[in-house]
Amino acid sequence: MPQVFKVGSYWVYFWANEGKPLEPIHVHIAQGSPRQNATKVWITSVGKCIVVNNASNIPQLH
Repeated sequence: MPQVFKVGSYWVYFWANEGKPLEPIHVHIAQGSPRQNATKVWITSVGKCIVVNNASNIPQLH
């Protein structure tokens, strides 16, 4: 899984051709090292982000 970038202890990465049917373009975010059950964020065609799940329990910023 290619790493896109790292923010503090969080890795942002992706897998190619994921899901059946294929999911929209998205990244995974995990603290520490990548893992299968990580937070998933879809990236929309207009540049917005949708948190699909927060399995990594990433805290919300206020």
